[in-house]
Amino acid sequence: MSEVTEKTILHALEQVIDPDRGKDIVSLGMVSGVVVKNGHVAFAIEVDPERGPHLEPMRKVAEQVVHDVPGVLTVSAVLTAERQAPQQAAQGRGGQAHGHGHGHGHGHGHGQEEPLLPEVKAIIAVASGKGGVGKSTTAVNLALALKSLGLSVGMFDADVFGPSQPRMLGVSGVQPTSADSKKMDPIEAYGLKVMSIGFLVPEDAPLVWRGPMVMGALEQLLRDVNWGALDVLVVDMPPGTGDTQLTMTQRVPLSGAVIVSTPQDIALLDARKGLNMFRQVNVPVLGIIENMSYYHCPNCGHEAHIFGHGGARQEATKLSADFLGELPLDIDIRTTSDEGRPIVATQPDGPLAQAYKAIAAKVWDKVQTLQGAKKGPKIVMQ
Repeated sequence: MSEVTEKTILHALEQVIDPDRGKDIVSLGMVSGVVVKNGHVAFAIEVDPERGPHLEPMRKVAEQVVHDVPGVLTVSAVLTAERQAPQQAAQGRGGQAHGHGHGHGHGHGHGQEEPLLPEVKAIIAVASGKGGVGKSTTAVNLALALKSLGLSVGMFDADVFGPSQPRMLGVSGVQPTSADSKKMDPIEAYGLKVMSIGFLVPEDAPLVWRGPMVMGALEQLLRDVNWGALDVLVVDMPPGTGDTQLTMTQRVPLSGAVIVSTPQDIALLDARKGLNMFRQVNVPVLGIIENMSYYHCPNCGHEAHIFGHGGARQEATKLSADFLGELPLDIDIRTTSDEGRPIVATQPDGPLAQAYKAIAAKVWDKVQTLQGAKKGPKIVMQ
Protein backbone atom coordinates (compact mmCIF):
# COMPACT_ATOMS: atom_id res chain seq x y z
CA MET A 1 0.00 0.00 0.00
CA SER A 2 1.33 3.45 -0.95
CA GLU A 3 2.30 5.80 1.85
CA VAL A 4 -0.15 8.65 2.24
CA THR A 5 1.60 11.96 2.85
CA GLU A 6 0.64 15.61 2.85
CA LYS A 7 2.36 15.94 -0.52
CA THR A 8 0.23 13.20 -2.11
CA ILE A 9 -2.94 14.76 -0.66
CA LEU A 10 -2.08 18.19 -2.04
CA HIS A 11 -1.24 16.66 -5.40
CA ALA A 12 -4.68 15.00 -5.53
CA LEU A 13 -6.39 18.26 -4.56
CA GLU A 14 -4.83 19.98 -7.57
CA GLN A 15 -7.66 18.31 -9.51
CA VAL A 16 -10.27 20.34 -7.62
CA ILE A 17 -11.20 23.60 -9.37
CA ASP A 18 -12.74 26.64 -7.69
CA PRO A 19 -15.83 27.20 -9.91
CA ASP A 20 -15.70 30.99 -9.47
CA ARG A 21 -12.00 31.44 -10.27
CA GLY A 22 -11.26 28.61 -12.65
CA LYS A 23 -8.06 27.52 -10.87
CA ASP A 24 -7.29 24.62 -8.56
CA ILE A 25 -7.69 25.13 -4.83
CA VAL A 26 -4.06 24.26 -4.07
CA SER A 27 -2.51 26.93 -6.29
CA LEU A 28 -5.06 29.41 -4.94
CA GLY A 29 -3.76 28.73 -1.43
CA MET A 30 -7.16 27.60 -0.16
CA VAL A 31 -6.03 24.29 1.40
CA SER A 32 -4.69 24.33 4.97
CA GLY A 33 -4.40 22.25 8.11
CA VAL A 34 -3.69 18.95 6.35
CA VAL A 35 -3.46 16.12 8.87
CA VAL A 36 -2.57 12.55 7.85
CA LYS A 37 -2.44 9.54 10.16
CA ASN A 38 -2.45 5.90 9.07
CA GLY A 39 -4.76 6.51 6.13
CA HIS A 40 -7.06 8.99 7.91
CA VAL A 41 -6.98 12.45 6.35
CA ALA A 42 -8.39 15.81 7.46
CA PHE A 43 -7.97 19.23 5.89
CA ALA A 44 -9.66 22.62 5.56
CA ILE A 45 -10.60 24.70 2.53
CA GLU A 46 -10.64 28.40 3.31
CA VAL A 47 -13.26 30.52 1.52
CA ASP A 48 -15.13 33.77 1.94
CA PRO A 49 -18.16 33.39 4.26
CA GLU A 50 -20.73 34.31 1.62
CA ARG A 51 -19.43 31.63 -0.74
CA GLY A 52 -19.68 28.80 1.77
CA PRO A 53 -23.07 27.25 0.87
CA HIS A 54 -22.34 27.72 -2.85
CA LEU A 55 -19.11 25.73 -2.58
CA GLU A 56 -20.52 22.63 -0.87
CA PRO A 57 -20.30 20.62 -4.12
CA MET A 58 -16.61 21.59 -4.37
CA ARG A 59 -16.02 20.34 -0.81
CA LYS A 60 -17.58 17.00 -1.71
CA VAL A 61 -15.41 16.72 -4.82
CA ALA A 62 -12.33 17.44 -2.70
CA GLU A 63 -13.27 14.68 -0.28
CA GLN A 64 -13.82 12.25 -3.13
CA VAL A 65 -10.53 12.89 -4.92
CA VAL A 66 -8.63 12.44 -1.67
CA HIS A 67 -10.57 9.28 -0.86
CA ASP A 68 -9.51 7.90 -4.26
CA VAL A 69 -5.84 8.20 -3.28
CA PRO A 70 -4.43 4.69 -2.64
CA GLY A 71 -4.09 4.05 1.07
CA VAL A 72 -6.66 6.63 2.20
CA LEU A 73 -9.30 5.14 4.50
CA THR A 74 -11.35 8.12 5.66
CA VAL A 75 -11.49 11.81 4.72
CA SER A 76 -12.80 14.83 6.61
CA ALA A 77 -12.86 18.10 4.64
CA VAL A 78 -14.34 21.27 6.08
CA LEU A 79 -14.95 24.72 4.66
CA THR A 80 -13.78 27.54 6.88
CA ALA A 81 -13.96 31.29 6.53
CA GLU A 82 -11.65 32.82 9.07
CA ARG A 83 -10.02 35.07 6.51
CA GLN A 84 -10.40 36.04 2.88
CA ALA A 85 -9.10 33.56 0.38
CA PRO A 86 -5.77 34.87 -0.98
CA GLN A 87 -6.86 35.66 -4.54
CA GLN A 88 -9.97 37.49 -3.43
CA ALA A 89 -7.97 39.52 -0.94
CA ALA A 90 -5.59 40.49 -3.75
CA GLN A 91 -8.54 41.63 -5.86
CA GLY A 92 -9.66 43.84 -3.00
CA ARG A 93 -12.99 42.23 -2.33
CA GLY A 94 -14.17 43.92 0.80
CA GLY A 95 -15.00 43.05 4.32
CA GLN A 96 -13.42 41.04 7.05
CA ALA A 97 -13.93 37.33 6.94
CA HIS A 98 -13.12 36.81 10.58
CA GLY A 99 -16.16 36.67 12.82
CA HIS A 100 -17.50 35.19 16.01
CA GLY A 101 -20.14 32.62 16.87
CA HIS A 102 -22.25 31.85 13.82
CA GLY A 103 -20.23 34.30 11.79
CA HIS A 104 -17.42 31.81 11.38
CA GLY A 105 -18.95 30.66 8.15
CA HIS A 106 -18.47 26.90 8.26
CA GLY A 107 -20.23 26.92 4.99
CA HIS A 108 -20.10 23.31 3.99
CA GLY A 109 -23.85 23.25 3.87
CA HIS A 110 -24.37 20.40 6.31
CA GLY A 111 -26.55 22.55 8.53
CA GLN A 112 -29.09 22.80 5.72
CA GLU A 113 -28.96 19.11 4.86
CA GLU A 114 -29.75 17.40 8.14
CA PRO A 115 -29.70 18.11 11.87
CA LEU A 116 -26.72 17.07 13.94
CA LEU A 117 -27.13 13.78 15.81
CA PRO A 118 -30.81 13.13 15.03
CA GLU A 119 -30.83 9.75 16.81
CA VAL A 120 -29.31 11.03 20.06
CA LYS A 121 -31.97 11.82 22.66
CA ALA A 122 -29.82 13.96 24.97
CA ILE A 123 -26.41 15.65 24.74
CA ILE A 124 -24.64 16.61 27.96
CA ALA A 125 -21.58 18.86 27.96
CA VAL A 126 -19.05 18.41 30.76
CA ALA A 127 -17.13 21.66 31.08
CA SER A 128 -14.78 23.63 33.28
CA GLY A 129 -13.71 27.24 33.36
CA LYS A 130 -10.05 26.21 33.50
CA GLY A 131 -7.83 23.19 32.96
CA GLY A 132 -6.47 20.92 35.64
CA VAL A 133 -9.66 20.40 37.62
CA GLY A 134 -10.28 16.81 36.49
CA LYS A 135 -12.92 17.56 33.88
CA SER A 136 -12.01 14.73 31.51
CA THR A 137 -11.74 12.19 34.33
CA THR A 138 -15.15 13.30 35.58
CA ALA A 139 -16.60 13.16 32.06
CA VAL A 140 -15.52 9.58 31.35
CA ASN A 141 -16.66 8.27 34.72
CA LEU A 142 -19.94 10.16 34.43
CA ALA A 143 -20.51 8.55 31.01
CA LEU A 144 -19.84 5.10 32.44
CA ALA A 145 -22.08 5.84 35.42
CA LEU A 146 -24.89 6.82 33.04
CA LYS A 147 -24.36 3.55 31.20
CA SER A 148 -24.65 1.66 34.50
CA LEU A 149 -28.15 3.14 34.80
CA GLY A 150 -29.24 1.21 31.74
CA LEU A 151 -28.70 3.93 29.16
CA SER A 152 -27.00 3.68 25.78
CA VAL A 153 -24.15 6.19 25.96
CA GLY A 154 -21.62 7.79 23.65
CA MET A 155 -18.53 9.80 24.54
CA PHE A 156 -17.37 12.63 22.28
CA ASP A 157 -13.99 14.18 23.01
CA ALA A 158 -14.30 17.82 21.89
CA ASP A 159 -10.90 18.84 23.27
CA VAL A 160 -9.08 18.99 19.94
CA PHE A 161 -5.81 20.39 21.29
CA GLY A 162 -5.60 18.03 24.25
CA PRO A 163 -7.68 14.91 23.55
CA SER A 164 -7.49 12.55 26.53
CA GLN A 165 -10.41 10.15 26.16
CA PRO A 166 -8.53 7.59 23.99
CA ARG A 167 -5.95 7.16 26.75
CA MET A 168 -8.48 7.25 29.59
CA LEU A 169 -10.56 4.53 27.93
CA GLY A 170 -7.56 2.38 27.03
CA VAL A 171 -7.98 2.72 23.26
CA SER A 172 -5.00 4.90 22.33
CA GLY A 173 -3.72 4.04 18.89
CA VAL A 174 -6.93 2.33 17.81
CA GLN A 175 -7.98 3.37 14.31
CA PRO A 176 -11.62 4.03 13.31
CA THR A 177 -12.95 2.05 10.37
CA SER A 178 -15.56 2.89 7.78
CA ALA A 179 -17.86 0.21 6.42
CA ASP A 180 -19.36 2.42 3.70
CA SER A 181 -16.42 4.81 3.05
CA LYS A 182 -18.73 7.66 4.03
CA LYS A 183 -19.04 7.57 7.80
CA MET A 184 -16.65 6.32 10.45
CA ASP A 185 -17.69 3.78 13.04
CA PRO A 186 -17.04 4.94 16.62
CA ILE A 187 -14.58 3.05 18.76
CA GLU A 188 -16.17 0.79 21.37
CA ALA A 189 -14.75 0.96 24.91
CA TYR A 190 -16.38 -0.36 28.09
CA GLY A 191 -19.74 -0.31 26.32
CA LEU A 192 -19.39 3.33 25.24
CA LYS A 193 -19.30 4.57 21.65
CA VAL A 194 -16.30 6.88 21.52
CA MET A 195 -14.94 9.39 19.02
CA SER A 196 -12.00 11.76 19.40
CA ILE A 197 -9.62 13.66 17.14
CA GLY A 198 -7.02 11.71 19.12
CA PHE A 199 -7.86 8.65 16.99
CA LEU A 200 -6.93 10.53 13.83
CA VAL A 201 -3.71 12.35 14.72
CA PRO A 202 -0.54 11.15 16.48
CA GLU A 203 -0.76 11.49 20.25
CA ASP A 204 2.37 13.65 20.49
CA ALA A 205 1.72 15.78 17.40
CA PRO A 206 0.56 19.38 17.89
CA LEU A 207 -2.57 20.28 15.94
CA VAL A 208 -1.91 23.71 14.43
CA TRP A 209 -5.43 24.72 13.49
CA ARG A 210 -7.28 27.99 13.85
CA GLY A 211 -10.64 28.26 15.59
CA PRO A 212 -12.90 27.87 12.53
CA MET A 213 -10.95 24.82 11.39
CA VAL A 214 -11.35 23.27 14.82
CA MET A 215 -15.09 23.85 14.86
CA GLY A 216 -15.50 22.51 11.34
CA ALA A 217 -13.62 19.36 12.28
CA LEU A 218 -15.66 18.86 15.45
CA GLU A 219 -18.93 19.33 13.60
CA GLN A 220 -17.88 16.86 10.94
CA LEU A 221 -16.76 14.30 13.52
CA LEU A 222 -20.18 14.55 15.12
CA ARG A 223 -22.04 14.29 11.83
CA ASP A 224 -19.89 11.79 9.95
CA VAL A 225 -19.77 9.12 12.65
CA ASN A 226 -22.23 6.23 12.88
CA TRP A 227 -23.37 7.03 16.41
CA GLY A 228 -26.68 5.21 15.93
CA ALA A 229 -29.47 5.57 18.46
CA LEU A 230 -28.20 6.79 21.84
CA ASP A 231 -29.97 7.81 25.01
CA VAL A 232 -27.21 10.27 25.81
CA LEU A 233 -23.97 11.59 24.35
CA VAL A 234 -21.47 12.99 26.86
CA VAL A 235 -19.26 15.72 25.42
CA ASP A 236 -15.88 16.31 27.05
CA MET A 237 -15.57 20.03 26.32
CA PRO A 238 -12.28 21.92 26.02
CA PRO A 239 -11.40 23.86 29.18
CA GLY A 240 -12.13 27.56 29.33
CA THR A 241 -14.71 29.86 27.78
CA GLY A 242 -13.15 30.79 24.46
CA ASP A 243 -14.44 31.00 20.93
CA THR A 244 -14.40 27.25 20.30
CA GLN A 245 -16.46 26.55 23.42
CA LEU A 246 -18.97 29.26 22.60
CA THR A 247 -19.37 28.11 19.01
CA MET A 248 -19.76 24.50 20.15
CA THR A 249 -22.69 25.51 22.36
CA GLN A 250 -24.30 27.30 19.43
CA ARG A 251 -23.85 24.52 16.86
CA VAL A 252 -24.60 21.42 18.93
CA PRO A 253 -28.12 20.88 20.37
CA LEU A 254 -27.00 20.54 23.99
CA SER A 255 -29.55 19.31 26.52
CA GLY A 256 -27.54 20.77 29.37
CA ALA A 257 -24.10 21.34 30.85
CA VAL A 258 -22.32 20.05 33.93
CA ILE A 259 -19.64 22.33 35.43
CA VAL A 260 -16.61 20.74 37.13
CA SER A 261 -14.54 22.75 39.62
CA THR A 262 -12.20 22.29 42.54
CA PRO A 263 -12.93 24.15 45.80
CA GLN A 264 -10.21 26.74 45.15
CA ASP A 265 -11.33 30.35 44.82
CA ILE A 266 -9.54 30.80 41.48
CA ALA A 267 -11.12 27.64 40.05
CA LEU A 268 -14.55 28.73 41.28
CA LEU A 269 -14.09 32.12 39.61
CA ASP A 270 -13.44 30.39 36.29
CA ALA A 271 -16.29 27.95 36.89
CA ARG A 272 -18.61 30.94 37.34
CA LYS A 273 -17.51 32.24 33.94
CA GLY A 274 -18.24 28.87 32.36
CA LEU A 275 -21.65 28.67 33.94
CA ASN A 276 -22.54 32.18 32.80
CA MET A 277 -21.40 31.37 29.25
CA PHE A 278 -23.87 28.49 29.03
CA ARG A 279 -26.66 30.62 30.43
CA GLN A 280 -25.96 33.39 27.92
CA VAL A 281 -26.48 30.96 25.05
CA ASN A 282 -29.57 29.41 26.68
CA VAL A 283 -28.02 26.04 27.51
CA PRO A 284 -29.44 24.73 30.81
CA VAL A 285 -26.85 24.25 33.54
CA LEU A 286 -27.56 20.87 35.13
CA GLY A 287 -25.36 21.58 38.11
CA ILE A 288 -21.87 21.89 39.59
CA ILE A 289 -19.56 19.09 40.73
CA GLU A 290 -16.83 19.73 43.29
CA ASN A 291 -13.85 17.59 42.29
CA MET A 292 -10.81 16.97 44.52
CA SER A 293 -13.06 18.01 47.38
CA TYR A 294 -11.05 16.23 50.07
CA TYR A 295 -8.26 13.70 50.58
CA HIS A 296 -8.97 10.62 52.69
CA CYS A 297 -5.75 9.05 53.95
CA PRO A 298 -5.94 5.27 53.37
CA ASN A 299 -3.54 4.62 56.26
CA CYS A 300 -4.82 6.72 59.16
CA GLY A 301 -8.29 7.64 57.92
CA HIS A 302 -7.66 11.36 58.33
CA GLU A 303 -9.60 13.61 55.94
CA ALA A 304 -7.74 16.67 54.67
CA HIS A 305 -9.19 19.51 52.61
CA ILE A 306 -6.14 20.30 50.50
CA PHE A 307 -7.86 22.73 48.14
CA GLY A 308 -10.48 23.95 50.60
CA HIS A 309 -13.93 22.44 50.93
CA GLY A 310 -17.51 23.35 50.18
CA GLY A 311 -16.68 26.18 47.80
CA ALA A 312 -18.54 24.67 44.86
CA ARG A 313 -21.63 24.03 46.99
CA GLN A 314 -21.61 27.65 48.14
CA GLU A 315 -21.06 28.87 44.59
CA ALA A 316 -23.97 26.75 43.36
CA THR A 317 -26.21 28.37 45.94
CA LYS A 318 -25.07 31.86 44.92
CA LEU A 319 -25.71 31.13 41.25
CA SER A 320 -29.03 29.30 41.81
CA ALA A 321 -27.57 26.11 40.35
CA ASP A 322 -27.88 22.54 41.59
CA PHE A 323 -24.97 21.09 43.55
CA LEU A 324 -24.53 17.60 42.11
CA GLY A 325 -22.00 16.20 44.58
CA GLU A 326 -18.38 16.08 45.62
CA LEU A 327 -15.59 13.73 44.57
CA PRO A 328 -12.38 13.12 46.52
CA LEU A 329 -8.76 13.55 45.53
CA ASP A 330 -7.96 9.86 45.36
CA ILE A 331 -4.98 8.04 43.90
CA ASP A 332 -7.18 5.22 42.58
CA ILE A 333 -9.10 7.69 40.40
CA ARG A 334 -5.83 9.04 39.03
CA THR A 335 -4.14 5.70 38.39
CA THR A 336 -7.16 4.02 36.80
CA SER A 337 -7.62 7.00 34.47
CA ASP A 338 -3.96 7.04 33.46
CA GLU A 339 -4.02 3.29 32.83
CA GLY A 340 -7.15 3.38 30.68
CA ARG A 341 -9.28 1.59 33.30
CA PRO A 342 -11.85 4.13 34.55
CA ILE A 343 -12.85 3.43 38.11
CA VAL A 344 -16.59 3.22 37.44
CA ALA A 345 -15.92 0.39 34.98
CA THR A 346 -13.22 -1.47 36.90
CA GLN A 347 -14.43 -0.98 40.50
CA PRO A 348 -18.18 -0.60 39.96
CA ASP A 349 -19.18 -1.54 43.51
CA GLY A 350 -16.61 0.63 45.26
CA PRO A 351 -17.41 3.88 47.07
CA LEU A 352 -15.80 6.05 44.39
CA ALA A 353 -17.88 4.49 41.62
CA GLN A 354 -20.98 4.88 43.77
CA ALA A 355 -20.24 8.59 44.13
CA TYR A 356 -20.11 8.99 40.35
CA LYS A 357 -23.30 6.96 39.96
CA ALA A 358 -25.16 9.13 42.48
CA ILE A 359 -24.15 12.21 40.48
CA ALA A 360 -25.16 10.53 37.22
CA ALA A 361 -28.61 9.77 38.61
CA LYS A 362 -29.09 13.44 39.51
CA VAL A 363 -27.89 14.56 36.09
CA TRP A 364 -30.17 12.19 34.20
CA ASP A 365 -33.14 13.09 36.37
CA LYS A 366 -32.54 16.77 35.62
CA VAL A 367 -32.28 16.07 31.88
CA GLN A 368 -35.55 14.15 31.90
CA THR A 369 -37.25 16.92 33.84
CA LEU A 370 -36.04 19.56 31.41
CA GLN A 371 -37.12 17.51 28.42
CA GLY A 372 -40.47 16.70 29.98
CA ALA A 373 -39.76 13.03 29.39
CA LYS A 374 -42.55 10.66 30.17
CA LYS A 375 -40.58 7.55 29.37
CA GLY A 376 -37.10 6.23 29.97
CA PRO A 377 -35.25 3.91 32.32
CA LYS A 378 -36.35 4.21 35.88
CA ILE A 379 -33.39 4.93 38.13
CA VAL A 380 -33.39 3.50 41.62
CA MET A 381 -30.40 4.25 43.85
CA GLN A 382 -29.78 1.59 46.48
